[in-house]
Amino acid sequence: NQSKPSDTEPVTMDDVSREAKTLVEKVIKDVGKTSATKQLIFGCASGWMTGYLMMKVGKVAAVALGGGIILLQVANHNGYIKVNWDRLYKKVDEVGDTMEATATSKGPKLMDKVRRFAQENTYMAAGYAGGFLIGIASS
Repeated sequence: NQSKPSDTEPVTMDDVSREAKTLVEKVIKDVGKTSATKQLIFGCASGWMTGYLMMKVGKVAAVALGGGIILLQVANHNGYIKVNWDRLYKKVDEVGDTMEATATSKGPKLMDKVRRFAQENTYMAAGYAGGFLIGIASS
């Protein structure tokens, strides 16, 4: 008998993330035990959704970033703002170094997990890869 959290307890993003991870792991384990056809269909569907959404979100992000850069340049050119380019470049370099260090430290572990999953679930992995490419093409 598990107690449910009361309505007054705040739900944190960590709680939501943990629940989602548990659900995804359960679904993948269940699908991994099914027939090759079901694994292929599940992989293809999830790959297509990922590819499609990634392209849609990517396009919106690219438009927002590009528009922001253009507006920044116009405002700078017209004298509405003064951009300290040296400070901006320095900050971008710092952020890039931090992201690279984080990716380098987590990258090998993640790639090992992905490789092991793909080897254990070849039909699902092949379906995902194909679906992902179809999702990119269909966006």
